[in-house]
Amino acid sequence: MSVGATIEARMSSSRLPGKPLFEAAGRSMLEHLVSRLAAVPSIDNIVLATTSNPADDPLAAIAESLKIAVFRGSEHNVLSRVIGAASSIQADVLVEITGDCPIIDPDIVEQTIQMFMAHEVDYVSNCHVRSFPDGMDVQVMRLDTLKRSAAMTNDALDLEHVTLHIRNNPQLFSRVNLVAPPNLWWPDLGLTLDERSDYELISTVIDYFEPKNRMFSCLDAINYLKENPCLLDLNKDILRKGDS
Repeated sequence: MSVGATIEARMSSSRLPGKPLFEAAGRSMLEHLVSRLAAVPSIDNIVLATTSNPADDPLAAIAESLKIAVFRGSEHNVLSRVIGAASSIQADVLVEITGDCPIIDPDIVEQTIQMFMAHEVDYVSNCHVRSFPDGMDVQVMRLDTLKRSAAMTNDALDLEHVTLHIRNNPQLFSRVNLVAPPNLWWPDLGLTLDERSDYELISTVIDYFEPKNRMFSCLDAINYLKENPCLLDLNKDILRKGDS
C-alpha cells in the first residue's frame, strides 16, 4: 500500500496570518515540517494541500522547491481538499498532518502508522484522546475511508475539520488511539503554531537545537522545557480550539 502524508496549510489563518512562512533557524515552519515528514520511514510521498487563493502561491512555491507534490483546492471545504491531495499522489493510506505542527516527531508519526498497519480498524490517531503534547498530532486512515465519510455528510464543521465526522461516529468507523508513554505524557503542553506566542516558544526550541540536532525529538523538546520552565510562560494563556 502506498502511504501518503498530506499537509494542510494556508496563509489566511484567522489567528496568525502567514504562519507557514514564519522562520526559525533560517527555514520556514513549512520547511521544518516537510523535512520531518521526509524522515518518516513508512511515508512514500508528501503533498501540500493548500488553497487555490493567490495568497497561497508562496506556499506552493516552497513545496515545489522541496520537491513535494502540491494540490490546490477549496479553502473552506478542507475535507475535499485533503481527499483531492491524497488522490493526486495515489495514496492508499493517508497520514493527515496540519501545518500547525512544524516540530512534529518523525518517530511518533511512524508509530501511529505502524499502529494502523497492525490493526484492522478504519482510523488511528494519537490526538483523539490527548496524551502527547499538542503539536504532535497524527491521524492515519485509508483514503477510501475518508471518501466514505465525505459521502455521508455536508455539515460545514465536518467539511472544515477533516476527520470530525469519523471521530463523531464510532458506530460507523472503528478506531484505535495511540497513547503517549509516561516520558512523553504532557497533553497540556502547547507545541502547535496557533498564535504569535506559540511562534516565540517554537522558534526558541528550534534555535536551541539547530543546527547540531536538527531532527530533535519530542522527548528532547520536553526535557529542554522542563530544564527551562520559564519558557512555558510564553504561551501558557492561549485558549486552544476545542478547549473550554
